[in-house]
Amino acid sequence: MIPLDSRLVRIVSRIKDRSLRRKVDGLLRNPTIKIGGRSFSGISIEKSPASIRHHHNYPGGFVEHTIALYELCMSLSRIVRRIYKCKVNTDLVICGVLLHDIFKPTTYEQIGEREYRRSTLAERVDHLTLASAELIRRGFPLDAVHVVTASHGQQYGPIGPMTIEALICHLGDYAEAKLNGDMLSAARFMIREVTGEEPLTLSGKEAFAIVRAKTDRGWDGLKDYLSNRGMLTNRKVQVR
Repeated sequence: MIPLDSRLVRIVSRIKDRSLRRKVDGLLRNPTIKIGGRSFSGISIEKSPASIRHHHNYPGGFVEHTIALYELCMSLSRIVRRIYKCKVNTDLVICGVLLHDIFKPTTYEQIGEREYRRSTLAERVDHLTLASAELIRRGFPLDAVHVVTASHGQQYGPIGPMTIEALICHLGDYAEAKLNGDMLSAARFMIREVTGEEPLTLSGKEAFAIVRAKTDRGWDGLKDYLSNRGMLTNRKVQVR
C-alpha cells in the first residue's frame, strides 16, 4: 500500500457506504493489475499526468484533475438535487471521480523529467477496460462499475452513461478536461507570440496565470509577467 495524497484521502472519507469506501481506498492505494501472471503498476498517481497530450499533461496532473473534477461533480450533483428535485447517489459520483482514470498512470512510461509515452500495456489494453475488469474483480457494485466504464461517453468509451451518476461524472470529466486543455493551448500560443518559441513545460496553474496576465495587462503585461518569472531567458522577445 502506498501513501495517499491527503486531499484524496479527504474525498474518499466522504463516501458514506463503508464497503464502497474501503474498496475505493484500497484501489487508490494499490492501483496495480495482474494480467497473465504479470503485475502492472506504472507511474505513481501522485506524480502522473492525467493525459500525455491533451489536458493536465504534467507531473501531478492526475491528482489535480481528480480534485477539480470532484468539486465540479459535487456542484452538478447539487444542481440536479436542488433545481431538478432528483436524488443523486453521491457515493457513486465520488467513486467515479476517484477511479475513472485510475489505470491511466499504469498505461504511461516516464522518459524525461516531464515527458511521457504510452506503455506496452497501453498498446494492448485501454485504461477503461483495465478499470472495468479490476473493479469487477474486486467486487465493486455494478452501478459503480458503470460510472467508471461510461466516463468517456458513447463516442470515446465502450458505453454511454445510463444513470444520473454516470452522466454527472461524464459531463464533469469532459468539461474539466476541456477547461484545462484549452487553457494550456491558449497559454502556449501566447508564449509563442511573445518569445517565438514553444514552452518546454507548462502546468495548469502557470497557464491560467499567463492567460490572466494577458487579459488584464495586454501583450506588454504578459512580457513583463514572463520576464519576472524567468521564462524569457535566452529567448528572442517578440512583443506584438
